[in-house]
Amino acid sequence: MTYEAAADIGIGSKAAIAKAAVLERSAVIDLEAVRHNVRQFVGIASPAAVMAVVKADAYGHGAVQVARAALDAGAAWLGVAHISEALALRAASIDAPLLAWLHTRESNFQAAVAAGIDVGISGWELDAVVAAAREQERPARVHLKVDTGLGRNGCTIADWDELLGQAMDYQDQGLLRVVGIFSHLAVADEPRRPETDEQLAVFREAIAMAEDAGVDTEVRHIANTPATLSRPDSHFDLVRVGLGIYGLSPFEGATSAELGLHPAMTVRTLLSNCKKVPEGQGVSYGLNYRTSEESTLGLVPLGYADGVPRIGTGGPVRVNGVNYPVVGRIAMDQMVIDLGPMTPETAASYKGAEATMFGKGADNGPTADDWAAAAGTNNYEIVTRISSRVPRSYVNEVPAAAEESSAVSAHPEKAAL
Repeated sequence: MTYEAAADIGIGSKAAIAKAAVLERSAVIDLEAVRHNVRQFVGIASPAAVMAVVKADAYGHGAVQVARAALDAGAAWLGVAHISEALALRAASIDAPLLAWLHTRESNFQAAVAAGIDVGISGWELDAVVAAAREQERPARVHLKVDTGLGRNGCTIADWDELLGQAMDYQDQGLLRVVGIFSHLAVADEPRRPETDEQLAVFREAIAMAEDAGVDTEVRHIANTPATLSRPDSHFDLVRVGLGIYGLSPFEGATSAELGLHPAMTVRTLLSNCKKVPEGQGVSYGLNYRTSEESTLGLVPLGYADGVPRIGTGGPVRVNGVNYPVVGRIAMDQMVIDLGPMTPETAASYKGAEATMFGKGADNGPTADDWAAAAGTNNYEIVTRISSRVPRSYVNEVPAAAEESSAVSAHPEKAAL
């Protein structure tokens, strides 16, 4: 909407609208960082293809925007948890191969078949998907999932032969096409653990059984981000990369920079207040923190309603090039940083200053990993939980010229060990 149109319908003056365009708080998503990361994984996984996992609104980054950027950079597939997420991508005219794998009896299999969405099958869904295929008069595309040890979704290896038989019967009737065989790894982010070898052995067994049953798949896939980086033997035909395309490391012992990845999300706001307080001043609910000397408190207008972990006290906020820990209890809408002693003039200059909760980590700036450490969680949760009250804004929406290949070492697992 133009300023003129907004003013015409009474939203406000041009000056007011221009001021409102400067966001009080935002999650800034760098789509060129996404493209860079996808290109990294394309290089690492080759000749296997890359599925960009954009479930949970692309881990909070914006599913449609990230999906387009990932496809621009060479991703061949997209992956989501729910059919509803897949339908939203189709509604945005994204027609790439697309898999949804987590369903209930209320999932809209009819719409999935009609939209050409591949459906993950663990067992019970097969008859429902076939019924949808009959209704749509179009064969369904399915990926059969075997539980190789994670213990969540997927058919057990004991029941696998039966599922294969049912699926091939339906394929012979022209009601479906078995496009893929897949599974999911439990501990690939801990490369020394033996369970990944055990799961891969079960997966190979399941593939052999499928081949014996006459299944001719397009893709076999089990690797997630950490396995793509550390286990070339897990790549098969397709790797599913989620966390990595957002520039975050899956390994406790390796940073994004060490893996050649660029974090894509920066969460920032403006200090809403800055004031001098005496020694012993209590801060926030419970008064669990008191200043140790005369000091200056900065008020950051982000809280747990915005996705900041309530237990993340101590997490860093960067203001004017310095990282300050959050002190006192994090509230629904706000949190406080102790800026230390300041002159009144300096304190006044901090009002309205840019405050970064986390971002790319340049110059030792705060990262999602720092906040994960403060909250006792992982970086996946930190980015995904940033709420819709924090508007997303996008930079580098138009692809830059393709960068020269700079894939990480053929042995990135060494950085994680």
